[in-house]
Amino acid sequence: MQSYVPHLVTAQTGPLQQLEATLLRQVPDIEAWFRSQWQKHKPPFYSSVDLRNAGFKLAPVDTNLFPGGFNNLNPAFEPLCVQALQTAIQRICPSARGILLVPENHTRNKFYLENVATLVDLIRKAGYRVHIGSLNPEIREPTELVLELSGRKLWLEPVERADDQLFVGDFSPCSILLNNDLSAGIPQILQNLDQDIIPPLDLGWHKRQKSGHFGFYREVAKEFGSLLGLDPWFFDPLFRNCGEINFMKHEGWECLEANVELLLEDIGEKYKQYGITEEPFVIIKSDAGTYGMGVMTAKSVDDVRNMNRKSRTHMSSAKEGREVTGAIIQEGVYTFEKLGDDQATAEPVVYMIDQYVVGGFYRLNSKRGNQENLNAPGMRFEPLAFEEDCITPDPSCGPDERPNRFYAYGVVARLAALAAAREIAASEELAKAAAA
Repeated sequence: MQSYVPHLVTAQTGPLQQLEATLLRQVPDIEAWFRSQWQKHKPPFYSSVDLRNAGFKLAPVDTNLFPGGFNNLNPAFEPLCVQALQTAIQRICPSARGILLVPENHTRNKFYLENVATLVDLIRKAGYRVHIGSLNPEIREPTELVLELSGRKLWLEPVERADDQLFVGDFSPCSILLNNDLSAGIPQILQNLDQDIIPPLDLGWHKRQKSGHFGFYREVAKEFGSLLGLDPWFFDPLFRNCGEINFMKHEGWECLEANVELLLEDIGEKYKQYGITEEPFVIIKSDAGTYGMGVMTAKSVDDVRNMNRKSRTHMSSAKEGREVTGAIIQEGVYTFEKLGDDQATAEPVVYMIDQYVVGGFYRLNSKRGNQENLNAPGMRFEPLAFEEDCITPDPSCGPDERPNRFYAYGVVARLAALAAAREIAASEELAKAAAA
């Protein structure tokens, strides 16, 4: 399969090439730093990181701890995925022989089901028995699904519980792997189990907040910036948050307007500092959740003041019918990467298992501009050949050529995963304190 790197359509490439050139000069220091960090912080079981490449800035804008989309990875990633899964599962449960995979309740989302089938295949190839345990109330008996896109078959079994153990049929697993982000809360059947649950239940979107994650990322970026001698702003999006807001009832608007205005001023100061002539903008989105729901772009506080009912209805939408009650206002990071015959706007998404980058893809959307959320109708995916490029930068190439561009993606994605590792550790400490 051919791999691509988009054309970076911007004249403002200087600072980013400075970042990439700095990464290439300091590869041994960077890799030693990551090794020391993974000794201190247990990495997430798996994660995916959405990046935006503005030419003058390369930064994560979202980190998902229950990633779907493994079916969009290049099949050449398989050996990396299998080896990383073996490491990740052994870290959690060294004696594990079987894994219970608990997916989302989708039975008609053909793309998500392909993701589940790919995960099952990878776990089996890693040397483990794996069953799919469904929480969907419509699944009352073992059910076979034939996937529309690939023809593969999935065998879904209703989850059962005895005392503090989950099982399906006669299969009782060592560990339970969630590919369900728990947006609707923690089902009773998953509470107070004796089995290992990965990722931890408290990392679901019923409780986790994006502003909390990016708070941890800010500290990681500061440390990494100090290591490189660079302003961490080049790979860290500024943000603010409003904890109490109701878009439909127009409540919390003073907080939203004030933070949009202040953040635009902060971005403007950075643009002025580095001679960037683009127009600052912010992204307003739910502080919890995924699927690209409830996202808007604002270039001035007037965009918030003049929000009509249709826009407020859109912003109040969340997965599982949840009401949006908090918002993160995040620095808008342009994406000047374009790809394909239609020159679609592109952004890289990097996948990790344990501490290892195992692949990724470009999310493309020819219907969206470089200031907009691309996770929207019209998007498609183009796999990346990360099996070599993410770990083998080539000093003989230019900083913006494929191996080195992909290495930069991998470095920034690992920073986000490290922030998630610290986030998970803090969550576990809080849980222990609450139980004491």
